[in-house]
Amino acid sequence: MQRRSFLAASAAALAAPAVLAQGGNGKLTPLKFTLDFRINGQTSPFFLALAKGYYRDEGLDVSIDTGAGSVASITRIASGVYQLGLGDISSLVEFNAQNPGTPMVQAVYQYYNRAPFVIIGRKDRGVTADFKSLAGKKVAAAAVESTRRAWPMVARKQGMRADAFQWQTTDFSARDNVMVRGDVDAATYFHDSAVSLFARMKPEELSVLKYADAGVNLYGNAILAGSNLIAQNPKVVAAFLRASNRAIVETFANPAPSIAAMRQREPILDEKIELERWGITAQYVGAADTRGHGLGDIKKLTLEQQVDEVADVFGLKIKPASDAIFNTSMLPSRSERSLPKA
Repeated sequence: MQRRSFLAASAAALAAPAVLAQGGNGKLTPLKFTLDFRINGQTSPFFLALAKGYYRDEGLDVSIDTGAGSVASITRIASGVYQLGLGDISSLVEFNAQNPGTPMVQAVYQYYNRAPFVIIGRKDRGVTADFKSLAGKKVAAAAVESTRRAWPMVARKQGMRADAFQWQTTDFSARDNVMVRGDVDAATYFHDSAVSLFARMKPEELSVLKYADAGVNLYGNAILAGSNLIAQNPKVVAAFLRASNRAIVETFANPAPSIAAMRQREPILDEKIELERWGITAQYVGAADTRGHGLGDIKKLTLEQQVDEVADVFGLKIKPASDAIFNTSMLPSRSERSLPKA
């Protein structure tokens, strides 16, 4: 498996207005936030928060940049170039194991309550809803990406060998093409990222194999923050989370304004496709657990089990404590994080 070496505040303090964390001068605090990938419907709530002034209302001047993958966000934040971003929890476990001591990056809000990892296969190549049908096939994936790296966890659950099929390393941008042409039998995706493939191939031609259906309960991309910011100005992190959470809740109630806000930044995107994409994203952001503990939160036992699994599969010499991975102290109140009633 290819690897890459990656570079508590009190409740009373967190309740104080964000502007007070800036010294009371009324100036907005600049924050750089990196997405995990391109701008699209998956992350549209953050653009709603920007367009409706929710960050500004919290005393923040937020800039949002495209990402280079859910793994790369971690190194961007650890380097100090970005203060916040979206990044993969399993990769954060690995990063903290490789950089022991005080964590440089922590998760502060769980965006994907379940990782949207899937392998999508062509039925005409014999790929069915059974993971075992992938045996002997050619599967496209980027060299270092979360879905590919988590595959051994599925293989263990399914009683398969991790090398049951042949990986074909393919750039993210070429993945749909090799699937449509039939150069490969299947490909890894974030489920919501596959909307572009669904627009080119009929759904009945494809089998979608969800990692979650294989019994692999992984937290996916979370909002991450640099530990320096957490230590020096937790009220600013809490303010960012309040504004983002407000927009996420509103997007669940009505996604159209979020898609419109996102298209202000990327007008070339198709509204219908991006609404369809958010519809898939919402299944993972608002997974079953969120009905119990609200958006953004985690179950500690589930995270601990994920740490164990990642440490075992990735061969980590050090197993980070779950508290070093996830800091829940800056989450908005439980009532603010409730999903709208259906």
